[in-house]
Amino acid sequence: MIIIQILLVAAALGLVWYFITNRGNARASAGVKLLFVAFVVFGIYAMLRPNDITAVAEWVGVGRGTDLVLYCLVIAFAFTTVATYLRFRELEIRYARLARAIALQNAENQKNG
Repeated sequence: MIIIQILLVAAALGLVWYFITNRGNARASAGVKLLFVAFVVFGIYAMLRPNDITAVAEWVGVGRGTDLVLYCLVIAFAFTTVATYLRFRELEIRYARLARAIALQNAENQKNG
């Protein structure tokens, strides 16, 4: 096993361990966690057996295994970007509603007080 493979696999396993053990900080659904773990397992497999990934890439019509991994990363990045955008938008809406409720409550308190 090459040193870079050991380092990359250790980093991937550390990332999975961090993601799973920090439940309070990262609120993700079980499906998202399973997809994340599956993607990391795919990454570890690609690191350890690059020739197998090349064979899969050729089977699905992609020239090289690295291209297949890159395409998977592009899809994962797009999914993450859209999910983050939707989450931030939801938070903005919640903050706006909260600010309106507080403003109305303060206005009512000043009117009565």
